[in-house]
Amino acid sequence: MAPVALRFSGAGLGYRGTTVLRDVDLELPAGQVLALVGPNGAGKSTVIKAALGLAQVITGTADVLGRSPARARGETGYVPQLDSLDPDFPVAAHQVVLMGRYQRIPWWRPTSAADRRLALEALERVGLADRARTRFGVLSGGQRQRVLIARALVSQPRLLLLDEPFNGVDATSQMAILAVLTDLAVAGTAIVVSTHDLSVARDIADVVCLLNGRQWTAGPPPETLTADRLRDAYGGHTVILPDGRDILVEL
Repeated sequence: MAPVALRFSGAGLGYRGTTVLRDVDLELPAGQVLALVGPNGAGKSTVIKAALGLAQVITGTADVLGRSPARARGETGYVPQLDSLDPDFPVAAHQVVLMGRYQRIPWWRPTSAADRRLALEALERVGLADRARTRFGVLSGGQRQRVLIARALVSQPRLLLLDEPFNGVDATSQMAILAVLTDLAVAGTAIVVSTHDLSVARDIADVVCLLNGRQWTAGPPPETLTADRLRDAYGGHTVILPDGRDILVEL
C-alpha cells in the first residue's frame, strides 16, 4: 500500500481566523492524482495553499508527507496560476527553472553545473529544451506554464500542487503537461490539480473532490462527475459534463 502523501481530516481552512472552506476530508496516496473541481471562489486554491502551509487549518488537521504542511514544503512543488506572474520578468526560461533549485541548496552556495544540468533536463521533460535561452516573457502562455512546471520539477518534489495549470494554454501545451503529470504519477509523485475542465479531471484523476464553500463529495471520477453531484456542488452555473452535455445547475 502506497504511503499517504496528503491528508485533511475534518478540516476547516481559511485566512486570518476566518474559515472559507469547511468539511475537508481527503486522503491522497503517493502516485495518485487528485483533481479539485468547483466554480470560481469555491476553495480550490485554498486547499492548495493549506497544503503549502500558506492558508490556515482552523479546525481539524492537515498532514503532508507525514509532517505539518510548513515542514514538508521543501519536498512539495508548486505551480501557481499563470496570470499571477509578471510575463515581463527579464529572465530566460532556464533561469526561471533554476530558481526551483534554490530551496535545495544553501543560501551561500551558488548554483552548480549539476543544478544547471537538472534545469535543462526539466525543460527537456516539458518539451522546451530548445527555448532554454528564450526570455520568459516572450514565450506563449502555454510555454510559460510549462516552464513553471519545469521549475517545480527541478526541486524533485514528492508532492506536486498545480493551481489551474490548463487555463489559457494551447492544445499542444495541455497535451505536454498531461503527459508529464502521468509520468510523474507512475513514478510515485502525488499530484493535486485544480481545474474547471471536467474532462481533464475525468481523464487524469484517481480522485475528484467537488468543492464550493465546503467539500461536497470526493471519490473516483465516475462517482463524482455525475449530473446530480455537480448540481449539488454548483449553484447557478452552467457545467459541461465530460460527455459534452451542458447542464444548468441551480440550488
